[in-house]
Amino acid sequence: MTIMPEEPAKTPGTPPGSAAEGLDAHLVVDRGTFRLDIELTAAPGDVVALLGPNGAGKTTALRALAGLAPLTSGRLRLDGTDLRRTPPESRPVGVVFQDYLLFPHLTALDNVAFGPRCRGEGKAAARARAAEWLERMALTEHAGAKPRHLSGGQAQRVALARALATHPRLLLLDEPLAALDARTRLDVRAQLRRHLAAFEAVAVLVTHDPLDAMVLADRLVVVEHGRVVQEGTPSDIARHPRTEYIAQLVGLNLYRGRAEGHTVRLDAGPAVSTTEHLRGPAFVAFPPGAVTLHRDRPTGSSARNVWHCAVAGLETHGDQIRAELTGELSLAADLTTVAAAELDLHPGAPVWAAVKAAQTHAYPA
Repeated sequence: MTIMPEEPAKTPGTPPGSAAEGLDAHLVVDRGTFRLDIELTAAPGDVVALLGPNGAGKTTALRALAGLAPLTSGRLRLDGTDLRRTPPESRPVGVVFQDYLLFPHLTALDNVAFGPRCRGEGKAAARARAAEWLERMALTEHAGAKPRHLSGGQAQRVALARALATHPRLLLLDEPLAALDARTRLDVRAQLRRHLAAFEAVAVLVTHDPLDAMVLADRLVVVEHGRVVQEGTPSDIARHPRTEYIAQLVGLNLYRGRAEGHTVRLDAGPAVSTTEHLRGPAFVAFPPGAVTLHRDRPTGSSARNVWHCAVAGLETHGDQIRAELTGELSLAADLTTVAAAELDLHPGAPVWAAVKAAQTHAYPA
């Protein structure tokens, strides 16, 4: 049996809107050789996205918040109330699972009414509330349909309505768009954004999709190996990645080194010229689209960064070709299919990669 340290109880008579409202959590969960140890705070109305590679601990964090994974230690307060010993079914928490988990034998209306019924509401009142939520989700005409007769997007909206019908103070969304096709995902993402914008409590979204996170969340928390490696607004994360995973997530080439004025000397590789003036440990980043490729060393070019490389691989990336390069510097470059054909790019082909200093971005490490 795990003994968790006691923390001060909620002060009686805490007024609405005080600092005690919202989520205040330090989640420590030991699971075999893996240890999750992260802090999460959010005010009512905030949407926080947990991002990270597979196995980083995102789902473990969500299960801990829901009460489905016990804390080894730490704290978990919601609106000033300690939830650590509150059973999952008694917590003011709504959960939307990746695969929806709708009851197959119940209609959409009764699936949504299930939550209020579990909270002690009468059948008629619960079904009336469910009907209101289905109307908000534009699903009134599907109220009598069972899950097998709903599309993926409709099932996702029923699951969201079921979670919201209990008026949760914490809404947890586990990869809510992952099971949808590309077209449906676009539509449902827009609807979900609208509902989250109107949600007055805390929402925590787990996703591996950077677009979902950037569109839906106010703040991103990036988790790797059970630890928070970076957090901030979507724009700040996109502009100042601090790990290779984040750089790949937002589509940047990222390097670490030591800045000496307008030059960053990389820890492993050549120097990179930048327009920023810095001293000390620094990151330098640039997008693959800033890289130009040449079969011969460019002369008379305004690019101050030129490296001799070889093509390691080619793949389609949207409407362009992404070339993975190794050599003096390992990097990714994006170019059109026409440019790739004119350069006769293929694995092993020697190329020169060039990047203008003005297209790099350096910042303190």
